[in-house]
Amino acid sequence: MPALHPFHLAFPVTSLAHARRFYGELLGCPEGRSSDEWVDFDFYGHQIVAHLSPGEAGHRATSSVDGDAVPVRHFGVVLSMAEWGPLADKLRAAGVRFVIEPHIRFKGEVGEQATMFFLDPCGNALEFKAFADPARLFAK
Repeated sequence: MPALHPFHLAFPVTSLAHARRFYGELLGCPEGRSSDEWVDFDFYGHQIVAHLSPGEAGHRATSSVDGDAVPVRHFGVVLSMAEWGPLADKLRAAGVRFVIEPHIRFKGEVGEQATMFFLDPCGNALEFKAFADPARLFAK
C-alpha cells in the first residue's frame, strides 16, 4: 500500500467556539491557523477546517448500511482497535450521544469492522471505525 497523503476537508459549523471545544478539547486535535471565520485542526494527521456557516451545518439524510440509518454526509477516521474502544469510552464519559452506538458491523463478513457515529455540537456527523485486520480496509 502506498504512503498515505494527508487529506483536507472543509466543513460548516454553527460556532467556532463549539468546534474548538469539541475537536480541540474533547477529541484532542491540535489547532492550527484560524481567523474570525474558520479554524483548522490536525485531525489524526489530516487537515480539517471548520468554517463558520450556520445554515450549512448538520446532517439531513440517512442511508441504510447493515441495518443502521447512517448519516449520508459524515467524515471520520479509521483507528486501530486498541484506540477505538477507549475513544468510545471517552465519548460516553463526556456525555456524547451516539447516532449509532459503538458496535461491530458486518459480523463474520470480509468488511467486519467496529463503528460508531455521533454528532459534533454543530450537527455534523462523524464516524470512527476500526478493523481487527487493517489490511481488510478495502477488501471485497
